Formats: sequence, C-alpha cells, structure tokens
Amino acid sequence: MARKKRRFTTFSLSFLDIMSCGFGAVALVFLIIRHGADHDIKAENQDLASEVNLLQEEVQFGREHLVKARNTLDVTSDELAKTQGLARRIIEQIKKVKGNIAEIDSTDEEQDVERLQEKLKKLQLAKKELEAENKKLGNNVRKFVGDGDRQYLTGLRLGGDRILVLLDSSASMLGDQLIKVIRARNMSSHVKRKTEKWQRALRTVSWLTAQFPQDSQYQIYSFNTGFRAAIPGTEDRWLNVDDRDQLDSAIKSLDDLVPENGTSLERVFNAISAMNPLPDNIILITDGLPTQGMKRPRGATISGSDRRALFKRAIKVLPKGVPVNVILEPMEGDPFAASEFWKLAMETQGSFLSPSRDWP
Repeated sequence: MARKKRRFTTFSLSFLDIMSCGFGAVALVFLIIRHGADHDIKAENQDLASEVNLLQEEVQFGREHLVKARNTLDVTSDELAKTQGLARRIIEQIKKVKGNIAEIDSTDEEQDVERLQEKLKKLQLAKKELEAENKKLGNNVRKFVGDGDRQYLTGLRLGGDRILVLLDSSASMLGDQLIKVIRARNMSSHVKRKTEKWQRALRTVSWLTAQFPQDSQYQIYSFNTGFRAAIPGTEDRWLNVDDRDQLDSAIKSLDDLVPENGTSLERVFNAISAMNPLPDNIILITDGLPTQGMKRPRGATISGSDRRALFKRAIKVLPKGVPVNVILEPMEGDPFAASEFWKLAMETQGSFLSPSRDWP
C-alpha cells in the first residue's frame, strides 16, 4: 500500500523554529553592536570634554596675556610719544645752536678764544702757587687752631715723604717739676691723662699732624721703657696722610695713653733703624735725657752724667742722614738735656724748639 505523501506548509513547526532562531540571532547581534557603540560614544564624549576644557583654559590664558600685552603696548606708546617729543625738542635746540654759531663773527670768536686761553693760563699759575703754598705749610689735612686763632711760626722742618713722630710717654711727662711728677704718679690713670704737661704734649702732636704734606706718609710712636704705634698693629708700615679718618683715629688713640715708667731712647731708636723704608724726617717730643738703655738700671736713681752716657749710646743706633727735630718740654733736674738735644738737632740738620707753656 502506497505511503501517503506529507503536505508541506509554510507555518510548520520546523519552519517556525528556524525563524525563531534567526530572529534571536539578529536580536543578539543588535544588542552587542548597540553596547559597543554606547561605550565608544562615552569614551569619545570624554575625550571631547577634555579637549573642550583644555581649549577653555587656553582661551582664558590668552585673554589674561592679551590684557597684559595691551597694557604694555599703552606704556610703550606713551614712552614713544615722550621720546618723539624729546627728540623734536633736541632737534630744534640743535638747529637753534647752529643758527647762533652761524651768526657769530669769526673775528670775535678768535678774540674770545684768546681771552679764554689767557684766563686759563692765569688759573693754572694760581693753582701752582696754591699747591706750592699748601706743600710749604702742610695744613691741608687737619685743622688746628691755637688760642685766639694764632698761627705759629716755629722753624720746625715738617716736610718729608715719611715723617715719624716720637712722643715721650714716661712718668716725667706728668709735670715739669719733680714734686708734681711724684704727686701725679700716685694718682689714678684718669688724673694722669689730664695733667697739664701731658695734655700740652698731645696738643703738640695734633698740631704737628695738621702740618703734614697731604701726599706724605707718617707714623706715630709713643715710648717710655718700650714703644708702641698710635694705631696698634701698624708698627711695621707707614700710614697715608690723606687718609683723614685714620689720622684722626691715631690722634684719638693717644688720649688713652697713661704716662708711666722710665725713658729708653735706645730701644725706640733701634726700632727706627729696623724700619723699611727709613723715615726721612723725625720729630722727637720729650722732656729730658733717657733714664735707662736696653736693660733696667740697677739702682733706684741715676746721675746726670749716666743719663748723658745713655743718650750718647742711643744716638749711635740712629740711621745716618735722617734729620731729627726736637721739641723739648720743660723739666727741672736735667741740666744736660737742652745742650745734648740741641747738638743732636744740629748734627742731623734738624731743628730744636723749647716751647713756652702755652704752646701750641
């Protein structure tokens, strides 16, 4: 018996299964594509937002610098306007001067030049005379005026390239009589510094330094049994007179000295011999012959003849050819002092001065 042939229909179960699977696959593909697109869009949106923010910052930065540039441009424009105005005024002045020059007669111009040259010669001559006078007087560095604004005529030789001032600071500088020296020696340092004779010696140094030539050098030694420079630490060098502050400091430092102990000329004269270069002028301020040499004396007293022997031994170590100017302060009990120091001044081509009590 023949099998009955099955009839095919469009809406059979197998067909529907196939169609369902196809629609499911399409939906799945659609979902996958849609999800990837959303992710890409979000990432792209974030990149765009970052770029927008960066562009906004650049725009803000540009606006700020644009304001500064405009301000700078305004200032530059103002300065340019001022410069242009100044240039115009200068050009006008140049033109005016050129016009005035063109109007000057050549003959009058030559006469004016001759008059100016003659005036210049007179000024140069006056300058030379003033320089010579200043060098001669040597009073152009420090000022010193005595009582009643007196000017002192001493005969002391105060010139030289290297001037050395020796100030006796022994106990005898406390007074011009032995009884005054003994009395002051037992007093306080303040009283010793204020004694009349010592103050007169300090004024003498101040007056001397006021007479130094401005282009010279100097040194100030105080001495008794030893010696020291007015400015400590400068014993081995010369100081410049034109350094006024240093010179004033040297004079002021002498106010701290206290006259004490004996006198040793030999020790300070040995120090002079060791100076390099040597002085070419020495000014010695003292009141008598030395009381000791390089060593302390054995006894408590010393005779006049022994003091003279110490003096003669001391001058043997003095450098040859250096003039010694002596200012001898008054002191009783030393009869040989004046004659010995006078001979020293004469033999060295220096000068000798025994001042009055009110000098300088």
